[in-house]
Amino acid sequence: MSQTSEQIDIFEDVSNPLDSVEEILYANEWVFDRMTEDELIVQITGKMGEYKLFFQWQEQYSAMTFVCQYDLDIHRNALDDVKKTMSSINAGLWLGHFDLREGSDIPCFRHTTLFRGMTHTSGAEHLEDLVDIALAECERFYPVFELLSRSTPANDADLSLAAMQVAGVS
Repeated sequence: MSQTSEQIDIFEDVSNPLDSVEEILYANEWVFDRMTEDELIVQITGKMGEYKLFFQWQEQYSAMTFVCQYDLDIHRNALDDVKKTMSSINAGLWLGHFDLREGSDIPCFRHTTLFRGMTHTSGAEHLEDLVDIALAECERFYPVFELLSRSTPANDADLSLAAMQVAGVS
């Protein structure tokens, strides 16, 4: 499929969205590390726990992968339970999903988003929403993953209770 000059111009309008991520991090006074032009990491403290946020820009696809990782290791005895629980949680999510960080037993929320056709301004708002949604979902399900990180096995009733949304809390 050949590209017209208009299509090529759209790709050129997309600047590296990690520049916008830096602006969001500065505004929140979060300390971050820009490892490369295309990778950025930040560690933050939420209401429930600590999180590491990873951003990776993939220019060839005009896409950015975003990962919000818990500071929890799932106990080896709970790996089957966590997979079943993540599947249940993911079925109810409309954006992103939970999984175990590649090569580890650390739960995380991840999402890849496309930036084709976005400008610096529209991309910044998109990124801010993405970070807000990811942190809200991680906070919402923190009790579940904290329960699964313990050395004592969690039963189905405890996991169901931990996954319930608390009334009056947003």
